[in-house]
Amino acid sequence: MTTTADVRPPDGARWHRHHRDLSGGWLRPAVFGVMDGLVSNVALLSGFAGGQASRSTVVLAGLAGLASGALSMATGEYTSVRAQNEAFQAEIEVERRALRDHPAAERAELVEFYEHKGVEHDLAAAVAEQLSGDPEVALAVHSQEELGVTPGQLPRPLVAAGSSFAAFAVGALVPVLPYLAGTRTFALSAGLAAAGLFGVGALVSRFTGRSPLFSGLRQLLLGGLAAGATFLVGMLVDTSLS
Repeated sequence: MTTTADVRPPDGARWHRHHRDLSGGWLRPAVFGVMDGLVSNVALLSGFAGGQASRSTVVLAGLAGLASGALSMATGEYTSVRAQNEAFQAEIEVERRALRDHPAAERAELVEFYEHKGVEHDLAAAVAEQLSGDPEVALAVHSQEELGVTPGQLPRPLVAAGSSFAAFAVGALVPVLPYLAGTRTFALSAGLAAAGLFGVGALVSRFTGRSPLFSGLRQLLLGGLAAGATFLVGMLVDTSLS
């Protein structure tokens, strides 16, 4: 008979699965920020290129788009994460009062949670009884089961804002670099942005489990559609004003 203790690697060391640390609220704003920076700024520059704007105008537009977009993203992330955390904290306090004022009802509720997961009643009752012995443990368990969050482990607003700001700025800088280096055509900027979009999409696949090729091509297609649409807008505006 094989027991849990017998399941070990060949060298006899204790086996342990290491998971990536995705807590803290940095991953989503970082990924969204760099993607948004790339797409929005290459699309912005595409519109100016379609309108036959001068190099200095394109550089000004690109840097202004970088600054305004990064600040907007950071502000939005901070506000949204802070508001979400405050809402969760209010619900956690509701749960804390319920555990204090109605401990028997909350314990019975915990028994039902485990029974719905397939645990036999007697074992579920014993586990609920033991967990309810520590108020903080009981609060953590109830919050996780009912709200999907753990007290003290909520995303950090400043981390989300900082990640979003830095990632957007990096992404938005990519299509501007060729113009800063002296080029006067949009082709090099578009090519560099395309490489960035594919690379970031492929990198995201490490967290999602999808194929790097699929993720990279998907992001490249979406960014290309955005840039193509604004290029046409720039051409139409330039033609109508000429």
